[in-house]
Amino acid sequence: MSSGARGQGGFDLGPPRHPRRMSLTPMIDVVFLLLIFFMLASRFGTDAVLPIAGGAEGAGSEWQGAPRLVDVTPDTVLLNGQPASEGQLAVQVAQLLPDAGAAVILRPREGAPLQRLVTVMDLLRDGGVTNLILIE
Repeated sequence: MSSGARGQGGFDLGPPRHPRRMSLTPMIDVVFLLLIFFMLASRFGTDAVLPIAGGAEGAGSEWQGAPRLVDVTPDTVLLNGQPASEGQLAVQVAQLLPDAGAAVILRPREGAPLQRLVTVMDLLRDGGVTNLILIE
């Protein structure tokens, strides 16, 4: 046999080769493709924000007008302790407001899911009631 490199069993595999250097180009292409994918798939901007005030905001001013307490229970909505229909809630609350910017207190009751509270808040906001104070 020749004087070249021999593998096991006496086979001539030819002259030894130098290992090839790996190219980084395919890896860089994959990284850029992933970057573009995540940029297109992600959401930019702010999510919906609920404009509410904490219970301490109304402490500095004197309450004016009739009481405006909306209790949100799992089954019903109570306006000043009396059952109110959700369709007429904004109208009934608006009748109690001394002016358009007057506060309305929201109180979720035990067992009321958060989505129900958000739904009632949306009903009031759609009816023109914007100053909502959330208490425990």
